[in-house]
Amino acid sequence: MSETRMRKLEPVPFNQVAIDGPFWAPRQQVNREVTLPIEYEQCERTGRIAAWKLDWKPGQPNPPHHFWDSDVAKWIEAAGYSLATHPDEELEQLVDGVIDMIAGAQQEDGYLNIHFTVVEPENRWKNLRDMHELYCAGHLMEAAVAYYASTGKRRLLDVMCRYAETIDTVFGPGEGQKRGYPGHEEIELALVKLYRVTGEERYLDLAKFFVDERGRQPHYYDVEARARGEDPQDFHGQGYDYNQSHVPVREQDTAEGHAVRAMYLYSGMADVAAETGDESLVAACERLWWNVTQRRMYVTGGIGSSSYGERFTYDYDLPNDVAYAETCAAIGLVFWAHRMLQFDGDRVYADVMERALYNGVLSGVSLDGRTFFYANPLEVDPEKHARRPDLFRSPSVSPTRQGWFRCACCPPNIARLLASLGQTVYSQSGREAYVHLYVGGRAELELDGQSVTLIQETRYPWEGEVQITVHPQREASFALALRIPGWSRGASLEVNGQPLEVGASAAVKGGASPGEGAVPPNDLTERGYARIDRIWRPGDTVRLSLPMPVERIWAHPTVQEDCGRVALQRGPLVYCLEEIDNGPHLHSIALPRDAALKAEFDENLLGGVVVIRGEAERQDASECQGALYRPARPATKAVPLKAVPYYAWANREPGEMLVWIRER
Repeated sequence: MSETRMRKLEPVPFNQVAIDGPFWAPRQQVNREVTLPIEYEQCERTGRIAAWKLDWKPGQPNPPHHFWDSDVAKWIEAAGYSLATHPDEELEQLVDGVIDMIAGAQQEDGYLNIHFTVVEPENRWKNLRDMHELYCAGHLMEAAVAYYASTGKRRLLDVMCRYAETIDTVFGPGEGQKRGYPGHEEIELALVKLYRVTGEERYLDLAKFFVDERGRQPHYYDVEARARGEDPQDFHGQGYDYNQSHVPVREQDTAEGHAVRAMYLYSGMADVAAETGDESLVAACERLWWNVTQRRMYVTGGIGSSSYGERFTYDYDLPNDVAYAETCAAIGLVFWAHRMLQFDGDRVYADVMERALYNGVLSGVSLDGRTFFYANPLEVDPEKHARRPDLFRSPSVSPTRQGWFRCACCPPNIARLLASLGQTVYSQSGREAYVHLYVGGRAELELDGQSVTLIQETRYPWEGEVQITVHPQREASFALALRIPGWSRGASLEVNGQPLEVGASAAVKGGASPGEGAVPPNDLTERGYARIDRIWRPGDTVRLSLPMPVERIWAHPTVQEDCGRVALQRGPLVYCLEEIDNGPHLHSIALPRDAALKAEFDENLLGGVVVIRGEAERQDASECQGALYRPARPATKAVPLKAVPYYAWANREPGEMLVWIRER
């Protein structure tokens, strides 16, 4: 099927990109030196590691959760990515030991799942709707592919190939096979990864089967529920839109249900389409993309507004204080955006990928790498959390980051994304190299039959100056395409000191990014990328300048919680107010329409950040003389305003936080 592939671009693999820039390199170092060891310790403490020995018996502590496999798998995957760029013999031996346990737990028929091996072996494959057998298998497959790519070791890869072949005998359209599919999607994209590394088309065919079968009638979850002696209507998800199986995937126009499941499904759909040339899947993805990013996404790139079912709700329903915006969902959005970007190199996908990375994802881990957010609200009042349990029923919704969770999907998920960040920066195609993200470091590409090294130097996102030095093996003709972000106006470009004309922004498919004004592209700009096609010589330099003024962002008027409010953004970063800087009762602060705002770098704050300062107005409660209501407008007083990047909030004293500020 490979000859039908329809992607224009191929991502430059993570093991060909080294990151050394001042923003992302320290975060990868913390991830490597602090977060990965902590996550292993937590997996060991909670029994997630020991469970692989299969010596757990009923009545013992730490009974294996039915998706514990996935937590360990994501940790292995993160470790694999890290080892590719920073070899660590001790870490590698630790991973090898865990892999030995996993291999030892594989059953004679190839089956591999802790819960259904030691807790309820009689119930294998009997409840795909609620249990996570296929989901866990998918994460183990991803771990196997990453570890093999990093180390060349095949032990886990061979184990997972065997398991994939077992699954392939169980599921499919053949006689005696189950026409089922996962309740929690993930295996679809994992099988495509397994196919790409092995060339075994059975894996791709199985991924396609799971995508195609989803939502068809008679509905498989009805069939299996009746086989268990249950009423199909007795479903905690309150409808099959919860797991995106309410209709076949090609008929879905709006993002419904559990947001993480949706992102993994859409990523799998994009992967299957890329390998099979299925334009109907791409069309479905494009419709769903428009709905997610133009109707159901927070300004931070967070998605899934409701804690009930961790789900999408309806268009423009984006509450701030009870926002769920799960870290895993923002990570899933990055995965999906990256896949969509490869089809035709359209900036709209890279813009959203960047927005989620710098805001909705990065907020999910503390600066020291030790604590995590599961949910990422855009407004926080700790007293409301303490006194209104009716609003915050999920223990995962907290005004402070936590060390671990019973459902611990987010910590290892963010670890694997940070460790693999390099694969999101560049793509290549024949004689074209694309730069999607501005991240200091070095990349090795193959362009037009020869090796080309790109060295990127930048202080982005604090500054908009980017220098790329091009080192082909010899003089060569190829194109370098640089993304002009949707938030950028007035970008300038030089090659070897000679200026080139470049448009401030370009018309892109799928709608404008938040804060973007779409204009027709000029001759140099194609789908939002400045494309430089020339003969390159070793040492040629490209300088891109992206002005970064502080901007006010307004939401669509239908987002009722944001009416009369503005968010502050500079470059790719969304900002917020914290109580520690601005005092309590942040809702009483208003930003005058004509207030000047300035940005300044504070090297001593939050590891070094650009803060936004200005003068605001605050309602003066003392003027009310104790009256709860009165026929007079409260007096206001001028107060200094200080905003910090949203990703960095809750790294100091606990307190209130606010993204959307009243404007007057």
